[in-house]
Amino acid sequence: MKSVPTLFFTTAAVFALTGMIWGIQMSAIHDHTLSPAHGHLNLIGFVAMAVFGAYYALTPSAASSKIAPIHFGLTVMTVLVLVPGIVLAITETGETLAKFGSVFAVGSMALFLFMVIRHGVGDPIPNDPRVSTPSTQPAK
Repeated sequence: MKSVPTLFFTTAAVFALTGMIWGIQMSAIHDHTLSPAHGHLNLIGFVAMAVFGAYYALTPSAASSKIAPIHFGLTVMTVLVLVPGIVLAITETGETLAKFGSVFAVGSMALFLFMVIRHGVGDPIPNDPRVSTPSTQPAK
């Protein structure tokens, strides 16, 4: 299985490429009606996933947790439900998918917050003299 940071970065690149192609298509036909969906694809699909990937690359303890792959799956599900949901809402076909996708988006960001609070950012370098550990503290 690929590492969690690799999964996030690879998926972010796929979503970015998809968003770029979609943006070119909208420009070519001079119809930007669906630009809010395009924007969410780029923002959550590329930017958020790349930020999450960077975090997990910097914080291996978080990346190796059981929650990290769940976070990845939830974020992918967010994009795959929210973006078509926004398209359906704009075209007045229904808002249910957009509502579910929005809840998934909040869940994904809440899970990210939980991971940052639980694991911090970055892992200490082993034997780093600047980091005090119980084994390096003087006895009282």
